[in-house]
Amino acid sequence: MRRLGPSSGYISSKLPIRLPPPLMKRTIPSGAGTISAPALDPADSEGGSSAAPPQLALTLPVPPSINHQYATVRGRRLLSSAGRAYKAHVGQLVWLRLSEWPDRASVLSHLQTESLALSIRFYFTSPLRRDVDGGLKIAQDALCEGLGINDNRIVETHLYKHVDKQNPRIEILLASTRSSF
Repeated sequence: MRRLGPSSGYISSKLPIRLPPPLMKRTIPSGAGTISAPALDPADSEGGSSAAPPQLALTLPVPPSINHQYATVRGRRLLSSAGRAYKAHVGQLVWLRLSEWPDRASVLSHLQTESLALSIRFYFTSPLRRDVDGGLKIAQDALCEGLGINDNRIVETHLYKHVDKQNPRIEILLASTRSSF
């Protein structure tokens, strides 16, 4: 049996923290065209208009593969140490990103009360080694736990798969849909 841990290469406390620069515009491909939506900018949260729904854009490390996210212990399926470490690391990155906004309480309030759309762009080192949906659950859970919101608020999900051999990562955009269910 192979042990997962800090030396397994999946998660390490020495992962570089990469945060994207504040985004003024974010283009989200959708079906036949593109939708341009303003991304949440820390400078806009002070006295800005409430016409645009709040959005959170993050760049995170690629999660462990689905085979390394869970372990079977005494017949029960549990989150592995690599999965727990990934979720803890993402939680830290989320709070680091939120600390950039002076009006983070308002942003969190919107995200905790409105329906949400989640867009994840996976950048893998190879096009064939990973499924695009294998990292969805752990990335969504880690993001929502880091924000202190229930992931049942997400009513729309978009997944994209890309190849970047030099810089594997995931780019997440969490936005309010301003629709009610």
